[in-house]
Amino acid sequence: MYLTSEVKTNIFSENGASAADTGSAESQIALFTHRIQHLTAHLKIFRNDKVTERSLVRLVGKRRRLLDYLKAKDIERYRQIVKKLNLRK
Repeated sequence: MYLTSEVKTNIFSENGASAADTGSAESQIALFTHRIQHLTAHLKIFRNDKVTERSLVRLVGKRRRLLDYLKAKDIERYRQIVKKLNLRK
């Protein structure tokens, strides 16, 4: 499995306040980004996998909504996470 508990702990500790901080917008955005990158790599190999394509589109939408929320709530945190994860604005 690509998303083990060690990988999740690492993502949360790097992007959240602590490894136990799983609910903050930054840690959720980082987790979604990791999953999006994995699904994108999968779709490059299996182009006709429509279920994965739909899942990818839904995940991108979830991440976009979280980014919009963070941008409205605290612009500095938004800028930091966009820069850290190398996301397009």
